Amino acid sequence: MDDFLPGDIRELRDAFVDFMTRAILPELPAYEAAGQFPRELVRRTGEAGWFGVVFPESLGGSDAGFLAMAVLAEEMARLDPGFALCHNQQGMTCPYTIFVGGTDAQCARFIPDLIGGRAIGLWSLTEAGGGSDAAGNLKTFAVRRGDRYLLNGRKMFATLADETDTGVLFARTDRSAGHRGISAFVVEPKKHPGYAAQPIDFVGLSRMTRSCEVVLDDFEVPVENRLGAEGEGFALAMHAIQAGRVSVAARAVGIARACLDEAMRYARERPIRGQPLASYQMTQAAIADAVVAVEGARLMTWHAATLMDRDLPANRVAAQAKLAASFALKQAAGTAQELFGGYGLASEYRIARLTSYAHVFLVGEGAPAVQRILIAEDALGIKNADRHRVSYRHPRANRHPG
Repeated sequence: MDDFLPGDIRELRDAFVDFMTRAILPELPAYEAAGQFPRELVRRTGEAGWFGVVFPESLGGSDAGFLAMAVLAEEMARLDPGFALCHNQQGMTCPYTIFVGGTDAQCARFIPDLIGGRAIGLWSLTEAGGGSDAAGNLKTFAVRRGDRYLLNGRKMFATLADETDTGVLFARTDRSAGHRGISAFVVEPKKHPGYAAQPIDFVGLSRMTRSCEVVLDDFEVPVENRLGAEGEGFALAMHAIQAGRVSVAARAVGIARACLDEAMRYARERPIRGQPLASYQMTQAAIADAVVAVEGARLMTWHAATLMDRDLPANRVAAQAKLAASFALKQAAGTAQELFGGYGLASEYRIARLTSYAHVFLVGEGAPAVQRILIAEDALGIKNADRHRVSYRHPRANRHPG
């Protein structure tokens, strides 16, 4: 598979794996045991430049591109899926939404600290009861009062909301305008009153990187923090989700690879009737099917990222990659659990933690049903998945000057 990657991206990946192995992984268990957010490790990763690969050098990035981003996200998730939950907040959906929708001044103000790991990000669209109909059920409302907005409502499943310094949050500014009444805001919870985040307990997931419910009670957001004009928020969200799907697909592939590594190691070591579990054809068949699914999803993800690097329409392929990757992860996790048997549920085995993330990446950035609708309507000629032409690599055309 490496033959499909340019040499510079292979070198970048190897350097990143070395960095993670030396500077991050040895310290993560202590944070996990304490249930403490690894802010210092996020800062260390950002300072090393690993969150900024899709952003220009003028904002502190390296401009290595979306394929580089996908490869690094895959490796981060393979090495530690809990730490990899930081990826979208620091290196993709959160700063990318600002990059697409913000003014030059907003980009310069917020993006360098996010990708540099000095500010913890947030991207919050989902609300209770919203699910896949985020626009139809979005009830959080923003009312303008002079030079600021007051936001009231609740958000759900907001990753890192209890730690965020700078995030992107969506609220209605016009209740009668449907999705055209949604606006996007850069929020700074530690600077303004009215914001409270409560971590949600999830079985089997990391205790150091949490997803939260957020309560907004006259939460203040300066007018200067609005991204674009009022009513442009949903379009910004959809653009960012298209790019975010590639990150989510890549991380799903990374966790799937980790599941397969654990499964194959265990199958070689576990004796059954005097023979390694790996010697039985049913084991081999299950492994083969999972390998094919994972490698196929990996190629689709790299294809989507490459289209984005070429500034070509990518929503169709990104949706296909995200669906394929989430199913590949589910298959790899199920294969591993079956081979491990009861041990697959024991916390002392890494596979138990890995398989807990299969559902997270099944529904994140669009549940399977959403991807299927998008893919099927496109294939049947009902609705072109790439009908909205956007620039990924040069989104200045999508941004307001200022």
